[in-house]
Amino acid sequence: MSRLDSAIRRLEAQRSCLDAAVTLIETESVAGPVMELGLGNGRTYDHIREALPEREIFVFERKVAAHPDCIPDQEHLFLGDVFETLPLALARFDGMAALIHADIGSGDEAANAKLAAGLAPYLGRLLAPGGILVSDQNIPIAGAIDLALPESVRPGRYHMRRRPLL
Repeated sequence: MSRLDSAIRRLEAQRSCLDAAVTLIETESVAGPVMELGLGNGRTYDHIREALPEREIFVFERKVAAHPDCIPDQEHLFLGDVFETLPLALARFDGMAALIHADIGSGDEAANAKLAAGLAPYLGRLLAPGGILVSDQNIPIAGAIDLALPESVRPGRYHMRRRPLL
């Protein structure tokens, strides 16, 4: 498969999983903000913003380089290293996030696994009861339940996990 085809499939999987998660949190009335790890050029942030216009969306980004129309205001941006900004978010949003999206893969499997393991405790605590994590990496959140992927998504291409309801 060409790198272009692979990128297209990854983006299609990302969109399908995000759309499924949005439907679940809206249908089941899971309250809380949305967290986006990695702004990149802002495409995913823009998609979530359109899908959930009434929700606050908080973005974590090391250095902003997004399209100007896709940059959150300063109140919704955690700027800097994620391991420095996640503790700040946790102090404010512990157990409150309805949806967390993390597209953090680098192509280096060992580095991805290390990053996913490091993020897991923070993301697990940020999720609200019933909250959903959508990620390109397998992030091992203690007690989380794996959700079925949309039919069009190949297992392993994207991941969806839910914090159980209390």
